Order: sequence, then C-alpha cells, then structure tokens
Amino acid sequence: MSPTAIPISRRTFLQAGAVFAAGLNNLAQAQIATEGARFNDEDIPTARNTVLKLLNAERASAGVPPLKLDELACQVAEAHALDMVKGQFLSHWGTDGRKPYHRYSFAGGIDAIQENVSSLENIEALTAKAVTVSLIDMHTSMYTETPPKDGHHQTIIYPYHTHVGFGIALRDYRLRMDQIYVSKYVLLDPIQRRAARQATIIVSGRLLNRTHIIKGAQVYYESLPTPPAIDWLRTPRSYGMPEDPVQLLVKLPADYYYVNGAKGTLEVRRDGRFRVPVNLFRREPGLYTIMLWLKRNEKEPSFPATQICIRCE
Repeated sequence: MSPTAIPISRRTFLQAGAVFAAGLNNLAQAQIATEGARFNDEDIPTARNTVLKLLNAERASAGVPPLKLDELACQVAEAHALDMVKGQFLSHWGTDGRKPYHRYSFAGGIDAIQENVSSLENIEALTAKAVTVSLIDMHTSMYTETPPKDGHHQTIIYPYHTHVGFGIALRDYRLRMDQIYVSKYVLLDPIQRRAARQATIIVSGRLLNRTHIIKGAQVYYESLPTPPAIDWLRTPRSYGMPEDPVQLLVKLPADYYYVNGAKGTLEVRRDGRFRVPVNLFRREPGLYTIMLWLKRNEKEPSFPATQICIRCE
C-alpha cells in the first residue's frame, strides 16, 4: 500500500530532520569496516543491520517503537531488488506485474505491508564499505523528505509497523534497495491462496494481543497482473489498493442492527479469535485482497493489519 500520511505534531523535528539524519549518517558510517573486498551476498546481513540501526534511531527520535527484522520480508524484498537491478528500473511493480502486497502475500505472508524502494545508478566503489555507505545515503534521502512529498519518510516512522525487511542488489555500479515494512498483529489459521470464482472462503485466526479491537474488514478485487512493458516500469508512480472495496462489518449481538439493517458477518470473540466468510464475488478471474482493520485502543485511529491475497482463475 502506498505510504499513508498520519498526523504528526513534531513539526520542529521534521524541520531539523536533515541535520539529525546527518548525525546518524556519520554514526552509522563509523560502524562500518574501513576497507574490504567487493560487496557480495555475505555482506548483506551486516548492511541490513546497519540500515536497521539507523532506521530505529530515527523512529526513536519520532517517539515510535523500534522494528525487528522479518526474514520473509527480507526474502521478498531481496527478490524484488534483484528484479529491479537486472531490469534497470525502479518501481513498486515487478516484471511480472505484481505489487508489493501481492509478492509478500503469495510468498506466505498475511500481514499488512508498505514498501519503500530506492536506487543509485553510479556508486563510487564496489567495496563492502562503499556500498554500505551508499545504502545509508539512499535511506537518508528518504528519511529527510519534507511535506507534502514525504511519503517515504512517513512510512519509515509509521507507528503501527512492527517489523521490516531489506532487499539489496548490486550489478555493475547499479544499486537497488527495497524496504518492506510489516505490521504483525494477527495469527491466521491455514488459508487457501487459490480458489474458484465466486467461491466463499473462511478467514479465521486470532489477535496476537487480545486487548486490540477489530473494527471490520475490507475485500478488494483487481484483475490478474500481467507483465508490463519495461518503459512503463521505468516511469515513477505510486501504488495503492483498488477502489470500491466490499465492507465486512463486525457481527452485532442479538437485537442490534447497523443503520442499513445489517447485522454483520465478522465474528469476534472475547479471547481474540475471529472468523469471517468472504465471498469472492466476481465472475471474472482476478485477485482478492482481504484487509482486517484494528485499533490498539479506542483513542487511536484504525490501521490495516492484514493483506491476504487470493487468486481466482
């Protein structure tokens, strides 16, 4: 999902972001080995941890919790970074036409995600030190964005993320970094990822924190992805969810109804268990994405906790 801006009252912090980031940049670079051989796959874990430390320092300054590395997100991000560097493009779409939440979900993920991507075409050197410094610069350029064009920045400090994955790919002097930010709040029961058209499937699971509040769900439909032209991939564009989702309401107690007369179909128990039938409503082939919305408490806004993709052919 494209970065979603949230109200941030720390205007002074944002205005001073470039100065702050420069200090973090120097700190992170001081932790890198002074010399080394050409950057290779063995250097990726260290580079990831360096960017993670920088990112978590930024989040701490924004007053939001740190993130942990997510192995699945790293794998998915790595594959997309390789796709981008081989094709010499920078895009949220892959050469197969899939968007970030498609890639993460069909790799086995269930959680809601956001993605930042970045590139450099002519890095100064290919040593582990030089590449890691370039990755720090790429991340810093996203963090120091200012409103109104600060979507990458807002993704970095989004308070409802819990994990992150980094994909890093180098070819010749071209460098790509894919960052997948993950919101882990539910545990899902096994679910089929392919289904017949107009079938009804059951989505069930439980909250990782039973004090959180399920507010409802949305079901999005879109056509099956197709490989785009390379020129299309090389044109910058943001991504988002399809329009006009179907709303699934929380089931109400007996004798209670919504204003439209509905009682709701999303069953939520006090122990944090939930269950909802999902109708895959179109006759045409396509992808459905099921997004569960939560609140950590009644004072905070709702946020997406799942992006579960189902393919119908």
